[in-house]
Amino acid sequence: MSEYPKFKLPDAGQFVLEQTDKDLAPKPDPNFRYMYFTTIAKGGKSLIQSCKDLHLNRTICYKTLLPEFANDEIEQKRLLREARVSAMLQHPNIVPTYELGRNKQGHYYFTMKLVHGYTLREVLDYRERYDLTQLINIIIQVAYALDYAHSMGVIHRDVKPENILIGPYGEILLLDWGLAKVRAAASQSADETEPDQPVEPTQRVDEDPTMTGYQKLQGTLFYMSPEQIQRDPAIDGRSDIFSLGVILYEGLTGRTTVEGDQIDEVIDSILHHNIPKPSSIAPKIPRLLEEATMKCLQHNPSERIQTAGELVRLLKQW
Repeated sequence: MSEYPKFKLPDAGQFVLEQTDKDLAPKPDPNFRYMYFTTIAKGGKSLIQSCKDLHLNRTICYKTLLPEFANDEIEQKRLLREARVSAMLQHPNIVPTYELGRNKQGHYYFTMKLVHGYTLREVLDYRERYDLTQLINIIIQVAYALDYAHSMGVIHRDVKPENILIGPYGEILLLDWGLAKVRAAASQSADETEPDQPVEPTQRVDEDPTMTGYQKLQGTLFYMSPEQIQRDPAIDGRSDIFSLGVILYEGLTGRTTVEGDQIDEVIDSILHHNIPKPSSIAPKIPRLLEEATMKCLQHNPSERIQTAGELVRLLKQW
């Protein structure tokens, strides 16, 4: 297949003058700005909906916390960070954020551009339909976003196929900055700035790969760098490069880099096992792509490709 699949966009109709020139109310009430909500996705702690922005007469994306987490201070902090980080990172491969506020219940929300498309997870699930050039282009675009974010002192820390979106016009977007690490002021300690939960090695997940627990594990832990699992306070952008290397490896081979179905087995695999070369699993892997992938996946960050920009240059050589 030489092109991405065609997307069918919602039929919004053509613009008419009555929509563009309608006056705002003399005293607009922000509680009635957004209407006609439809659920897009429900995560473990957040809710993503589409809705109509009555002020600007467009359909947008609206994200808030689920009711049971709406007053959780750590989750509130994560939502605020995600909104502000994605708003401050103005880049073609990052979804624009429109507004941050509180709803009439006093709970945080933020709005952003609504993009229809496929996640990279959906693409990898049907990887035989795509050629290698398409996959490498996706990796390059994500690396552009990471290179820019790293230059601004932001580490994504949740780079995975589910957080990479392919839009209807071929745009590639890196989503979900809720776990981003932002450089703290010198006066603050890591404890003051990091609303994180530790990885719990004794937690078990279902053996059946169709179960939700397994998919949650696959979407997070499988793409973590060794230093992220060890909660290294000096973690930097090279952790994101490791995660991107895992995605590249999966695209080349159809397999992840780790072994095991249980969390402690996966952690042990990431920390202690050598990763086999892609060419030992799948034939005819281009040498340059294999070398770039393995350099991303070095256990020691100092031995990896050091910047996302360097990875872009290597992939463009291919």
